[in-house]
Amino acid sequence: MSLESIMGNTLHDTGTQQLQFLTTKEVADLLRVKERKVYDLAAANEIPHRRITGKLLFPAAELRSWIEGPTAAATPERPGVLAGSHDPLLDWAVHASGCGLAMLCNGSADGLNRFAAGDAALAGLHLPEENGWNVASISELGLKDAVLISWASRKRGLLVSREAAPAVRSVADLKGRRVAMRQPGTGTALLFSRLLADAGLSEADLTTGPATAHTENDAASAVAAGEADAALGIETAARPFKLAFVPLAEECFDLLIDRRSFFTPPVQMLFEFARTSEFRDKAAALGGYDLAGHGSVRWLSA
Repeated sequence: MSLESIMGNTLHDTGTQQLQFLTTKEVADLLRVKERKVYDLAAANEIPHRRITGKLLFPAAELRSWIEGPTAAATPERPGVLAGSHDPLLDWAVHASGCGLAMLCNGSADGLNRFAAGDAALAGLHLPEENGWNVASISELGLKDAVLISWASRKRGLLVSREAAPAVRSVADLKGRRVAMRQPGTGTALLFSRLLADAGLSEADLTTGPATAHTENDAASAVAAGEADAALGIETAARPFKLAFVPLAEECFDLLIDRRSFFTPPVQMLFEFARTSEFRDKAAALGGYDLAGHGSVRWLSA
């Protein structure tokens, strides 16, 4: 649902413009916060509001300006590009929803750089950190007018060929084996380096091919085709290729979104579709996803 459809265009009645007002619940839904937070914002005069016949109402036009911020008019509109890491469920949802976002999946680091440069409206991230995922990595960049929203939790581990499965039950078992690698800067590559170090190994202890897997499906395909014995990937990618899966981590896959872009029709269409039973059924069919936190705000820029 777009910002226009939630707030409505300014109404006209016999040539006279009239304000349209939103209720507390509608504003809470729009901002993805609890109604109590909306009341607190109004009490502190931090959000445009009116009290009409004892009822708290919010003028749509003023609320739009408050959301977009004072510098919105001077800031160029971002292109409708979703950069960053590849996720099969997100890939499917973008196409199934018909939202029209263009996807440029070259890894979390590339997506973060493109977002910071203003070349993408969204970036898919799963950057491993000392105590979690993504939040510390983006907090230190000094981004403005941005929000980090949970897409899903994913099970990540080793995708192992049927032949190698009996012998590969941990990262330490990869020593001397053929491993499909992801490109530098991806969340997968960063996590794999950490897991290798924890197991007392490095890339020098592995046999790596000349080809680099650029998506989750590329990594699984390389193992299924016999080009590698294993790869670090998500459980979702193991299923269609009938690969063994050794779980190692539960990771957060989040979407970093520009605040103005969040209220554009393509992004609202994507999130509206993600609230349907079709979306939930697809996530269950793909496997390896936990949608309990989907849509929750994990970080807000200052």
